[in-house]
Amino acid sequence: MTQQDKPTKISFIYSNPTDPDAFEAAYSDQLALARKLPGLTRLQASKVWPKEDGSPTPAYRLLDLYFADYAAASAAAAEAGPLVAATREHATGGVLIAFAEVLEDA
Repeated sequence: MTQQDKPTKISFIYSNPTDPDAFEAAYSDQLALARKLPGLTRLQASKVWPKEDGSPTPAYRLLDLYFADYAAASAAAAEAGPLVAATREHATGGVLIAFAEVLEDA
């Protein structure tokens, strides 16, 4: 199986925003844009639990977008301009976006 044939996800790892309320107000729009991506087979949104000692979390939210294979993820990425623009506008703490091979689907 080549890279092109393997299940792939695009992960958005959001750092802590400067204004969490503003981020949350805009987040549903980001999810709506993500759901419109061609070839999307699954969307998983997560919010990082606060740390018990009150210190900053290593990330704020996670968004995983699943695709049948690398080619489908790449095609979706080519159409993701509106999602990326909205993400960069509202992810005031920064965001890391990565393509990853899905090794196990529980």
